[in-house]
Amino acid sequence: MDSITVHGNGPLHGEIPVSGAKNSAIKLMAASILTDQPLRLTNMPRLADTKFLGRLLRSFGVEVTENGHGSEQETLFHAAEISSTFAPYDLVRQMRASFNVLGPLLARTGHAKVSLPGGCTIGARPVDLHIDALTRLGASIHLEEGYVSAMAPGGLRGAEIEFPFVSVGATEHTLMAAVLARGTTVLKRAAREPEIGDLARCLVMMGANIEGIDTDTLVIEGVTSLSGGDWSVIPDRIEMGSYACAAAMAGGEVRLTRARPDLITALTDKMTAAGVEIEPTDDGVIVRRDPSVRLRATNVATEVYPGFATDLQAQFMTLMTTADGVSVIHENIFENRFMHAPELARLGADISVHAGEAHVTGVDRLKGAPVMATDLRASVSLVIAGLVAEGETSIGRVYHLDRGFERLEEKLGACGADIRRVKGPPVEGPDDDH
Repeated sequence: MDSITVHGNGPLHGEIPVSGAKNSAIKLMAASILTDQPLRLTNMPRLADTKFLGRLLRSFGVEVTENGHGSEQETLFHAAEISSTFAPYDLVRQMRASFNVLGPLLARTGHAKVSLPGGCTIGARPVDLHIDALTRLGASIHLEEGYVSAMAPGGLRGAEIEFPFVSVGATEHTLMAAVLARGTTVLKRAAREPEIGDLARCLVMMGANIEGIDTDTLVIEGVTSLSGGDWSVIPDRIEMGSYACAAAMAGGEVRLTRARPDLITALTDKMTAAGVEIEPTDDGVIVRRDPSVRLRATNVATEVYPGFATDLQAQFMTLMTTADGVSVIHENIFENRFMHAPELARLGADISVHAGEAHVTGVDRLKGAPVMATDLRASVSLVIAGLVAEGETSIGRVYHLDRGFERLEEKLGACGADIRRVKGPPVEGPDDDH
């Protein structure tokens, strides 16, 4: 099992290119099932998650071909024929979002059997909304021995579906199924995350008829078939926000390129309030801070988009560990998402957690220690803390990091961070999609 060691060694200076969005790429990959024509995705991240889903798609008979490097990375998907509609537990358990192949398989072939995704380290995220929506679209669904068996031999049909609460996964999943359903589907209380807009626009490029993109009501007029095409994955707003927090934590000046700061204004507004200088550029943003001046304590509360992203909560909490004053962090999206707090405490942070609220009292300095990553976003928060901690911070279980951050050591190292990976035996970690 690999680990990462970080030595706090002063400010960061340089440029970090932002990769394509993981949470968009994996849904676009699933959408390739909907057509028998080639779909080429450019600006594709190379991550453990995309590797896992690529393996699952190949098991269905999809040709998956990776090309290029760096900013030229692309992957070609060609589902000319679907040879299998069975998604076994051993593959689905590795990434919760792979459950979202159920809808595209059902829409394309009329049947599918997909394993339930199992538990999640950051809280319960049941798939009831997904199953409910597919049932409303005319699917006959049975749960047996941990699998969802779905049938729609006559095809799916449009329906009006109002989600009981905002769900990113259920919105994306239902959208993919509905584009090939007969008639009109209306999705109310739909999630509005940028990754959903990216998926919807790609589907429109493929021939889908979708109105209301980027709003909470999506209207889909079903079509009989989709074509292929080329699509560029949007920049990863969570990676962008994570590196922005890293630059602010260490101080100095870092230019984030191939980025869209408009996707993280809820974060950058809070960073500005804390004393970080944020300067938009033609292709991204510059993050600047004088390391001799302490940040100001700033409160945040996570919300659905366009509010403060839950996937940036751990990173911002880390930023507040050395700020002047007490910050209050409210987590309103997931229960059990403060598991990074005890690990930050091992580095000397002063954090008290009560249910969905954390109080962070800034300390003068952090000190390096061995810590353990608990989920994807928590793991990068520990790297951020290690950038300023005295001595060595050793972070274990970094397979979490590999699920969502591409070439992290290389990108931070290019800006002067003292960071390296210590190789260990390979491991396939438990699921958490964030």
